[in-house]
Amino acid sequence: MPTELLYMDDSYLREFEAEVTEVVGEKVVLDRTAFYPLGGGLPSDTGRLIKGSNSYQVKEVKKEGGKVVHIVPDNDLVAGDMVKGVLDWDKRYKVMRMHTALHTLISVMNKKYGVLVTGNKVSYDRSRVDVNLERPDKQLVLEAIEETNNILAKEIPVKIYYLPREEAMKIPGIVKLAKALPPNIEKIRIVEIEGVDIQADGGPHVANTKEVGEIVFLKLENKGKNNRRIHFTLNP
Repeated sequence: MPTELLYMDDSYLREFEAEVTEVVGEKVVLDRTAFYPLGGGLPSDTGRLIKGSNSYQVKEVKKEGGKVVHIVPDNDLVAGDMVKGVLDWDKRYKVMRMHTALHTLISVMNKKYGVLVTGNKVSYDRSRVDVNLERPDKQLVLEAIEETNNILAKEIPVKIYYLPREEAMKIPGIVKLAKALPPNIEKIRIVEIEGVDIQADGGPHVANTKEVGEIVFLKLENKGKNNRRIHFTLNP
């Protein structure tokens, strides 16, 4: 059975109860999880699995088919065990803030300059996004960041909901990645920053833009023809 993805409906879930369904060495599969697996340009969550008085480190989480695999070294867990999962919340929350900042920045740049995302990597202290911008124009990027920060300061709600694929794909700009969504996804998770951006997305976000803080520009790189890499961090 596929793993139930608790983080899809509640990005703020820090602890959860689950049953171990499979253990192969360091790989532990649960029936449900709030740990976000590596993917979509975001790092995986880390944390702990707790059984009774025993606590096991979760070093990394990844998807294998429909299952979410937790990498748990030196564990003695077996299928049928009940465990409590505890996320490293400080890391998760930094990713949530970075991720919502990224969505807002890309929405601004898409509307102003028509750019699409060609790649991204969100991390805890700094992040980057690649866009198909024709010119490596630092001033253009700075103006987009200033506009983005003005939007973030307005305390705008961030909503998460689901739409059938056919309905979702009628929304203009629903996919800002250069590569479209896989055709086999029938129900699409939507992340909407009210009045700013509406996007198909599977990652964790904050509930209000006021939680993000301020985007701070770090540098702009030329990564080839029509491909520019923007590095940024957040303050505070």
